[in-house]
Parts: sequence; structure tokens; C-alpha cells
Amino acid sequence: MSVTATSNATISYDGKTATLPVLTGTLGPAVADIRKLQSELGVFTYDPAYGTTAACESKITFIDGDEGVLLHRGYPIDQLAEQASFLEVAYMLLNGELPTGAQNDAFVTQIKQHTMLHEQLRHFFNGYRRDAHPMSMLCGTVGALSAFYHDSLDMHDAEQRELAAMRLIAKLPTLAAWSYKYTQGFPFVYPRNDLSYAENFLYMMFAMPSEPYTVSPVLSRAMDRILILHADHEQNASTSTVRLAGSTGANPFACIAAGIAALWGPAHGGANEAVLKMLAEIGTKENIPDFVAKVKDKNSGVKLMGFGHRVYKNFDPRAKIMQQTCHEVLAELGIKDEPLLDLAVELERVALEDPYFVQRKLYPNVDFYSGIILKAMGIPTSMFTVLFAVARTVGWVSQWKEMIEEPGQRIGRPRQLYTGAPRRDLVPLASRG
Repeated sequence: MSVTATSNATISYDGKTATLPVLTGTLGPAVADIRKLQSELGVFTYDPAYGTTAACESKITFIDGDEGVLLHRGYPIDQLAEQASFLEVAYMLLNGELPTGAQNDAFVTQIKQHTMLHEQLRHFFNGYRRDAHPMSMLCGTVGALSAFYHDSLDMHDAEQRELAAMRLIAKLPTLAAWSYKYTQGFPFVYPRNDLSYAENFLYMMFAMPSEPYTVSPVLSRAMDRILILHADHEQNASTSTVRLAGSTGANPFACIAAGIAALWGPAHGGANEAVLKMLAEIGTKENIPDFVAKVKDKNSGVKLMGFGHRVYKNFDPRAKIMQQTCHEVLAELGIKDEPLLDLAVELERVALEDPYFVQRKLYPNVDFYSGIILKAMGIPTSMFTVLFAVARTVGWVSQWKEMIEEPGQRIGRPRQLYTGAPRRDLVPLASRG
């Protein structure tokens, strides 16, 4: 750990007192170092879901939920989304600094060298039903990469870590696109290294061998922004899963597969799909008042999806960029009257003017508009979380790499508050009545 204590906190229990070093980072609240609490006082801390526990030290991403701030290596997310490419952001997350022109060219070339998949991986898809969820295919095939690339499995070898990172970032779009193609019964499309990262993904998703396909620059840029906005988000559930799996010494492909599995949960990666489902259930603008009334009724079980955030208690800094991108995409596609967008805009207006939602700081988040964008681009809802995984792989790999390179890194081992039966003796089966 590179942080030194700036002050101390004391805690007393059962006649004993422990002195806890208080550590201060670059930004954010100070943290009390409780590692010696059990040895000095004989107690653990209790923090369900780790909502107030810093489980690691990191230099990658900073979030201030109260102020609506998201920084990657110190750079505001809006500046990155407007002025940088996804691979520039990927380089920065991995290496700490934005690349120079020469470094960027070299990094892009490295990624393009690894976009292809081992041909035997094609056969993995044949083992799935055609109606299998694309996330199940992605989770399985990413984990299977470890069976093909034995020269990048040693987490203790810096060169192998680098190679694994390149392969994961490069191959995820190919695996994702092939998962979609398989569900549609369409032939797989191989990557083209003359295209950018986002262009290549859209090409593999929608091109057909029977005719030429040109990727729209507007849609490509929109996809690049979507990838940037989802690239990393600090110590969320899937990132923590990757770190915990990585702490065991598991190979990087297995760790990312674990992150994909965690992301699959509807409470984590499926929010933009839930927004579309909500809008479809509302149906028309005239139904919004009744829907809002149900949301306010705690007994109705109806939730307002796409508003509020577990971390952001103000506005989601990614939402405004996504809203702008949404209008650009619809204009490019010639969609002037999109019922879902009109409905979303009206719902947003009503919610932002309603004291009930304003007082609870339920502002639109990044998921509110992203689902509409992806739907307009022809990406089915079953692929939304897959696309999220493509973007987040960069953050997962960066966090995994940072953890592995931390001096004194050791296996994760959360504690528990046991509330089960106390010690008791076994009664033989014949005597149990």
C-alpha cells in the first residue's frame, strides 16, 4: 500500500482500545484501516454488501456519487467520451496515461493482431441451442480461451499479463458478434483489421457475406462512446468478482468469465433492457400519470427503471452524453417519430418536475437512453448486456492487472456474522424419533 496514515481513530470495546490509522487518498473520504481490529479487540466489522468498506487501493477510477463525478485516471468522463477513442481510453486504463500518437498507433496495431479467434472455437457455438442467451455463450467461450492460449495464463509473468490483456480486449467483440450471429442462424463474419474497434464490432454484427456492408461513421462514433461510458465503474459487483477470482491465482480468462457471470445479473448489467421493457409496458404518454402513481405506491411493486443509481445520489454524468448520442443516432437513421423516445422524453420531464422524485434525487442514469440507442441501431435486447461486457472487459482487465501487481497481494477472504445453530452433538438416526 502506497498511502500513509495522516491521523488515527480509536475504537473501544470490552475494556480494550484499538488505534486505527486513517488513510487519505487523492480524492474521496478518508478510510480507517481496520486490519488489526480483530487481533487487538477480538471483533470483526459487519458491512453487508461492502457498502462502506474499501476492499482495495486503486488508481484507476474515482466516483463522487453526491456530486455526479466520474473520473478515469483523473480525466472527466465527458471529456473522454467527446475527445478520445475507446482504445485511447483502454490504453489509459491499463497504463495510467493517455497514449502519445506513436503509443496509440502501436496499441491499436497490437489489438488488431489479436482480433481473430482460434478456429476450433467455432465448434463451441454448435454445442449451444439456437435460442440460448448470448450471455451464456459469451461466459462459456471467454472461459474457454484459457484452453487455447496457454502462453498467457501465468499471472506472475508481466509479459503474459500484457498478452492476456491484449487478447481479451481484442477478442471480446468477435465473441460477442458471433454469439449474436449464432442465435440468428447467420454465418460468422471474421474481423477486418482495416476498421476501427467500434466499426469492426458493428461490421461483424451486421455484415453478410452475400453483399457489401458499410459502417456509418455516426453509428460507429456512437458505439465508441457507449463503450467509453461503460469501460469502468470502480469497485462494482462484477469488478469485485474479477478481483476476488484473480486473488486466488486463477488465469485471466477465467477471471473475466467470472465478471461476465456477475454482470449477467439483472440488478447489474440488465438495467437498459429493463428500461425498454418498462416503456413498452407504459405504452403511451397518456398512461404515464397512472404509471407514476404506481411507482409512488410502495405496495404496487412497480419501479421506475433508468432513474437513480446505487452510487450516484445526484445525476449520472454519463446520462447527458448518452442523451445527446441518442438524438444523433436517431437523426442518422432518419427516425423522426420514435414512440419510445417520445415516451422516454415525456417520462423524464414528468419525473424531473415531480417533487417525489426530485427529493429522492432520482435523475436519469446512463441506462435510460442507451437501450433506445441500441434498439434503434438494430441490436436486440438480448445483446445489451453482452455489449456492456465488451466495454467493461477493459476495466476488468485493468483492475485485475492492478491487483496482481500490488505488493503483498493475497487471496480475498471476507468474514461473516454467524447466526446458525451453536455447537451440538449428533443424535444417531435410530434415536431421532
